[in-house]
Amino acid sequence: MLPLSGVTVLSLEHAVAAPFATRQLADLGARVIKVERPATGDFARQYDESVDGLASYFVWLNRSKESICVDVKSERGNAILTDLADRADVIVQNLGPGAAARLGLDPNELRERDPRKIVLSITGWGSTGPWAERKAYDLLVQCETGLLSLTGTPDDMTKVGISIADIAAGTYGFASVLAALFQREIAGIGATLEVSLFEALAEWIGQPMHFTAGSGTQPGRFGAQHATIAPYGPFSTSDGHVVLLAIQNEPEWQRLCTMVFDAPSLAGDPRFRSNTLRVTNRDELDREVTSRLSRFTVDDLIDRLSQARIAFAGVNTVRELLDHPVLEARDRWRTVHTERGSVQALLPPIQMGTEARMDPVPALGQHSVAIARELGVEADEIDSMLSAGLLETSTGSRSMLPRPPLTLE
Repeated sequence: MLPLSGVTVLSLEHAVAAPFATRQLADLGARVIKVERPATGDFARQYDESVDGLASYFVWLNRSKESICVDVKSERGNAILTDLADRADVIVQNLGPGAAARLGLDPNELRERDPRKIVLSITGWGSTGPWAERKAYDLLVQCETGLLSLTGTPDDMTKVGISIADIAAGTYGFASVLAALFQREIAGIGATLEVSLFEALAEWIGQPMHFTAGSGTQPGRFGAQHATIAPYGPFSTSDGHVVLLAIQNEPEWQRLCTMVFDAPSLAGDPRFRSNTLRVTNRDELDREVTSRLSRFTVDDLIDRLSQARIAFAGVNTVRELLDHPVLEARDRWRTVHTERGSVQALLPPIQMGTEARMDPVPALGQHSVAIARELGVEADEIDSMLSAGLLETSTGSRSMLPRPPLTLE
């Protein structure tokens, strides 16, 4: 039994933030019913075609879910949506401003009908305030939070290479639902939840904000080096490899100088006696460290760093991550099925003694007919909705194979 077995989640979601939140709920056993628009579905399905013709974003974010493709703006489609919402424990949406309320999914109205309902809205800039109506995409949020001013080199800003604002919001959305489910078990009431991309990523900028407020100057951009700790960055070995060296405290700096460099005098150099001094004198420090590290082959350096208990890492490509020995040794890869075949996917990082769900990635509308049947929609009406384009199924089939209706958990 997975922790969230028996919990039903209804999600009107697209792109990254909400799908990431709900996929993590599905990982832990929740039944996630994903409502998609006719014809196109979640527009993340069209982001790329890199996974046997499927989008890498969609494959990553939507395993273990059920897809119902229904026109929720039509009278009959909206009735199905309302029925699903009434039966769900949790409702998640990251639609545009006001869209959920127009569909009858206003959190206050939902919870007035059922105080145990948990309703999560993921927004861009918050549902109130001067920017409530403004569109928000990941890179826009990276810009507005100042993240771009922290990443890159002194000459060029760069964005983070993943959808970090979406991932931050999805992570907080996931956590907030877990907290609300716990509260419901204790107090018997649900919750109205909201997470914005902007506020989620602003929280992750907390350390640079405190640093800037306290010092009067924000951290600089130093490429792959740490902005406020030194030496902490990539250095080259004599045989052309790059190793990222990470010194976090004074004992590590002492051991680096004495056990790795065989240079005890460097440990006492007045320019480098504290982290603050090392950051202030970063250029001179880098010359000293670079000169000494370049004398070693990568194997020799790793031996010395390991003996000195100094943290280090290889600077890998994504291809090298796919082949990483730790992932293989810890048996982290699983097979996940899609409509185009099988792919390898990582187990989620949360480990609770029972392995997470790794069920298929749904085709658009794959579960439309089955879910409609569960709700008691008659076969003739399902056929009619399919013919009118109000309901779509991945097979395009309109034949209603007789079977007893299922019951929503």
